[in-house]
Amino acid sequence: MILPTKRITQERSLLGIGAELLVLLDEPKTVSRLWDEFKGRRSKHVVSASTITYDWFILALDLLYMLKAVRRGKGVLWRTTS
Repeated sequence: MILPTKRITQERSLLGIGAELLVLLDEPKTVSRLWDEFKGRRSKHVVSASTITYDWFILALDLLYMLKAVRRGKGVLWRTTS
């Protein structure tokens, strides 16, 4: 689930999704804006039969938050620099 396995591809693993989210967080963004940009990026770049649901997206954000890769405040998320 967190890491790619035999049954979970890198594009579907939480770590893989988190990496995509970090790329998209080039500036502070709301969760809804990040979700919209993520869906748009996925529809253009990832050729996969399985789509990422909102709850899977939130789990990836939770993982990034626990790893201290993102921070939140005043209604937006941003990527940490240290």
